[in-house]
This record gives sequence, structure tokens and C-alpha cells, in this order.
Amino acid sequence: MSQDFQSIIYKVENGVAKITVNKPPLNVLTVEAIEEIISALERANVDKVIYAVVITGIGDRAFSAGVDIGAHLPDKIDNTLAKFHKIFHLLTDLHKPSIAMVNGLALGGGCELAMACDIVIASDQAKFGQPEIKVGAIPTVAAALMPRLIGRKQALELIFLGDTISAAEAKERGLVNKVVPAGKLTKAVDELVDKLKNLSPIVLKLVRKAVYQGIDVDFKKALDGVTDIYLEQLMQTEDAVEGLKAFLEKRKPNWKGR
Repeated sequence: MSQDFQSIIYKVENGVAKITVNKPPLNVLTVEAIEEIISALERANVDKVIYAVVITGIGDRAFSAGVDIGAHLPDKIDNTLAKFHKIFHLLTDLHKPSIAMVNGLALGGGCELAMACDIVIASDQAKFGQPEIKVGAIPTVAAALMPRLIGRKQALELIFLGDTISAAEAKERGLVNKVVPAGKLTKAVDELVDKLKNLSPIVLKLVRKAVYQGIDVDFKKALDGVTDIYLEQLMQTEDAVEGLKAFLEKRKPNWKGR
């Protein structure tokens, strides 16, 4: 299934919603593209047949080179940031895993979009960076999110200097989960999705919720939050009971998604 978008391609196939930024050659995120990504994420979130959301860019040159520079001008930036930030609120609250398939340059807002996904799989030809400082701007999402992912010192170095780093270095720093040869990128993502599809979608949703609710609080509050989710939500699902019974009965679980 596909939707009629102009700046992205949205396809749902075999339980996967694939959002492809379709603004070659650099897949710059115009305000229109941002609005369409928001719409696609909203649709994917409520579609019960979807196990995972994959975000990528058209072609091999760029995942996305970032948000349209013209949209940063004083008379436009309020609207741009409000809409751009909505993407990240949606990604945080998504009910299913998100995967960034990074096939080329991931710069500025493109780097932010990739790092905000749950898992990042990159081509060995991909490059990452936050060059905003070079045009007198602040990478708003990276400033808030990157220190949580890779630590304050690593984040400040990348944001201060605006350097572009290789996929291998991005993995070493903790921005990327896995780097594969360019020709094997799609296969690597497909294999990851296949593993997710063997799991209960409702349990994946609750595991994800358990992790995200604890990111911004101290350990005790985080653990209490996970406990509440476990007892009050997870154990009320059919799949939690089915998984335990299947293990005890030495059989494959039959997930119902509820």
C-alpha cells in the first residue's frame, strides 16, 4: 500500500511502514517534507498491522542533508521548529520500533532524524554530522538528545566543530548500531525486521514504553515505572501469558497482539 505524498514515499508492506524522503539528490527536509513525515508517522502509529517503521532517503547519496536552510530564516523559524520537533515527539511516543536505514549523508536535521530512531543501521558509505554551527545555527534536537545518547563531551565536540564523521566512527561513538556494506543495507534492515516480527507487537510496545519512561528520571523512579508497566499493563495482556506458557510447554508462542 502507498499513500499519495509529494516529498516522501510511504509504503506499508509485510508489516513494515517505510518512510522514504524523496527529495533527491540530498533529500533536504523542506517544511512540506516535514509535514508529510508527521502524517506518515501518525498513520503508522495507529495501523495495527505494522510491526516496525523504517525511515530512509531515496538514492545512495543522502539519507537527508538536513532541514531546508531557507526555512531557518527569522520569519519562518518558529513554524519550522514547531513542525520539525513534532517528528521527534511522535518518534518518542511511537507504539512500535523505529529503524533508521542510513544510506548516505545524514547531516543536520537528517542526522537528528536518524539518531532519534530506536535503531540505526548504516551503509559503510554513510556520513554523519551536525554542521549547523557553521551557518550560525543551533542543532536543537541534537543539543537535547545527543548528550543522552553518547555523553556530554562527545556531543559537544561534534556540535561545536560541526565535523562530518564516517559511519564507522559514528558507531564507535554510539550513534549507530550497525554498519554494513552499502549493497547489503536493505538486507540487514530486512533481517532485523524479520526478528522483530517473531515477537509480540503488544510486548514490543510495552518494552519500548518501559525504556522511554525511564530515560529522564533517576534509577529508582525508572524502575518503579517499569514495575508499574509490567504489573498493570503487560500482565494484563494475552501475549504475556502465552509467552510464558509456550516456554513451559516447549512450543512456539502464538502471538495475538493483545
